[in-house]
Amino acid sequence: MSIKPIRLFGDPVLRTPADPVTDFDAELRKLVQDLTDTMLDAPGVGLAAPQVGVGLRVFTYCVDEVVGHLINPSLQLSAEEEVDEEGCLSFPGLSYPTKRAYGVVASGFDMHGEPVTLEGTSQLARCVQHETDHLDGILFIDRLDATQRKLAMKEIRASEWWGEPVPLVKVSPHPTHGRAR
Repeated sequence: MSIKPIRLFGDPVLRTPADPVTDFDAELRKLVQDLTDTMLDAPGVGLAAPQVGVGLRVFTYCVDEVVGHLINPSLQLSAEEEVDEEGCLSFPGLSYPTKRAYGVVASGFDMHGEPVTLEGTSQLARCVQHETDHLDGILFIDRLDATQRKLAMKEIRASEWWGEPVPLVKVSPHPTHGRAR
């Protein structure tokens, strides 16, 4: 079990689009396990690799007691939308009504490179959209209307975690080809 520190709003890695996964190797399987362990420990319903400082297109989820992961996702969204409370592990203690597509069909891969299609509505669809946004450098507060975003920023600046130093990233002695941070 390896619990990683979760990066908080303000860390530049959260605004950086993640790179596609090209190597489905032991290092990727370890990343998926670390993401899963960290998400379940937090606890959260989803966690994307950038939230633990890794710039790869990988996320894990735990919705309705189903734990899974998706790599290099591409999404097809339903036209129907819903507004529901949404929070984020990178914004501890904050949640806001956020508009998302009600349904999603997500295609990608598992940690072994096998194709996966994930279909869901409501909370699963919201989670998949939220985590895929993280992979694109988009945060849920970017989806809020101007009034809600202003309120969110005020609440963020008043939070006890705002202004915490960004964790130092250790440099690996092994070649990472720019994929690990």
